[in-house]
Amino acid sequence: MTSQTSSSAFSPFRHRDFRVLWSVTLVSNFGGLVQAVGAAWMMTQLTDSATLIALVQASNTLPIMLLAIMSGALADIFDRKTLLLAAQLIMAVTSACLAVVAWQGWLTPWALLIFTFLIGSGQALYNPPWQASMGDLVPRSDLPAAVTLNSVGFNLMRSIGPAAGGLIVAAFGAAAAFTVNAVSYVPLLGALLRWKPDIAPRNAPPEAFLPAMAAGLRYVALSPNLMRVILRAALFGFAAVAALALLPLVAKSHPEGGSMLFGMMLGCFGLGAIMGAVLNPRVRARYNNEIIVRIAFAGFAGALITLGQTDLVWLQGLALLPAGASWVMALSLFNVTVQLSTPRWVVARALAMYQTATFGGMAAGSWIWGSVAGAHGLPMALTLAGLVLGFGALIGLWLRAPEFGALDLDPVNRFREPALQLDLRGRSGPIMIMVDYRIAQKDVAEFLRLMKLRRNIRRRDGARNWALLRDLEHPEIWSESYHIATWDEYVRHNLRRTKSDAEVTIALRELHSGDADPVVHRMIERHSITPSDDVPLIGKIEVP
Repeated sequence: MTSQTSSSAFSPFRHRDFRVLWSVTLVSNFGGLVQAVGAAWMMTQLTDSATLIALVQASNTLPIMLLAIMSGALADIFDRKTLLLAAQLIMAVTSACLAVVAWQGWLTPWALLIFTFLIGSGQALYNPPWQASMGDLVPRSDLPAAVTLNSVGFNLMRSIGPAAGGLIVAAFGAAAAFTVNAVSYVPLLGALLRWKPDIAPRNAPPEAFLPAMAAGLRYVALSPNLMRVILRAALFGFAAVAALALLPLVAKSHPEGGSMLFGMMLGCFGLGAIMGAVLNPRVRARYNNEIIVRIAFAGFAGALITLGQTDLVWLQGLALLPAGASWVMALSLFNVTVQLSTPRWVVARALAMYQTATFGGMAAGSWIWGSVAGAHGLPMALTLAGLVLGFGALIGLWLRAPEFGALDLDPVNRFREPALQLDLRGRSGPIMIMVDYRIAQKDVAEFLRLMKLRRNIRRRDGARNWALLRDLEHPEIWSESYHIATWDEYVRHNLRRTKSDAEVTIALRELHSGDADPVVHRMIERHSITPSDDVPLIGKIEVP
């Protein structure tokens, strides 16, 4: 375990803001889980279609797949607190409307799916800024513990929320469960209003929305570690969601099946998740990330196969314990890996893409496993999902989970905007950069190796048309060239450089054999200009 990640399991509670927000989030999670039980059970009363019943889970997760990337871009551009408040208001108002419609007896299967989709949309807006705010609430050394405590909080409520939801539904009906959820947003809204986060001053203008989305996609696509995590998470979500999506049918298949049994089964899953969260620090200290991921895949696979192959209620309840533990171990590890493998300027977008993949897999899995259960029976759907998870454990032979915390992703903060001699605007461009190196022949192989790393860093941080050129008359001279869309983008490109990236820069400078540092040429492309463009600052004549 690196020093960056070594802290006690409860160290985030030393920080008041984290402690307060974590506590009120428990209340909100409780309401959400009560609502989930009400919605799932209400659907079993409105229809016998296995596909529609499974789509209740999909309607919660599909919005996260569709909207998380947009939310991640907004969270990296704008004030995260404002986004969190907006998302909570959307969910509170939607939940209140759902409760009113349910009390009036107006709910239909599709109306229920629409309401749960809207609540899921609010969750999609909320998740990326909330996860990215962990780095604002606690120091980096406490980040893994904070992510795990979030899982503990959610699954603590999962252990009692569904059972309570089952009691509420059995005693008062699903409309009461929806009302409890609507009220549960009030404490969190109050805490968010009182929260005063420390906002770092911006050194460059905020990115535009669409370019910010593109920058996030580009960063993740050019980060092999992140891509491996995202692919494994998508596969895990796709197969593991079968347990949650089909659990209402498992409960209903028993003669004594009812909302209480469904809630108790979800409680077993939540209890297992708490056990997994408690064991997490010890497991992480003993095993590397790939071993933990394989254990989680294999543990959940065994649980699904057991659910599908037995009719004994007590055995199904026992099987849900390792399922819950595996759920927390896998998803919390994936989340921490993304956060510790991503610099702060793009962390919300990276988390959004991780959540898009995970919840997209869950949405697809909910629909597919529901369809399989409807066509071939519940045991077949659960068993096939378990076999897919077994395959997911073997994929680690090719897509190994990376270790987190190995790179220093703090910004270098060495860039100083050069003193320009043209009257340049932030939107002026395109900008072409050329860096000249003098490299001895004996160092060419190492230089080319470092330049491959440099190319990936440049492209990941926004460079286009990267090229490496060698002078035909003076072969010891090499020129690195690339384009940036505007001057503002060039400033942002340099501010994104991390201490880990700087190691490549230092190594290149050591290979450079010139008397001074490599020469940097900053040029603007021009085919024509207006009288007010690119006016030299020396002897500048004001144009009316």
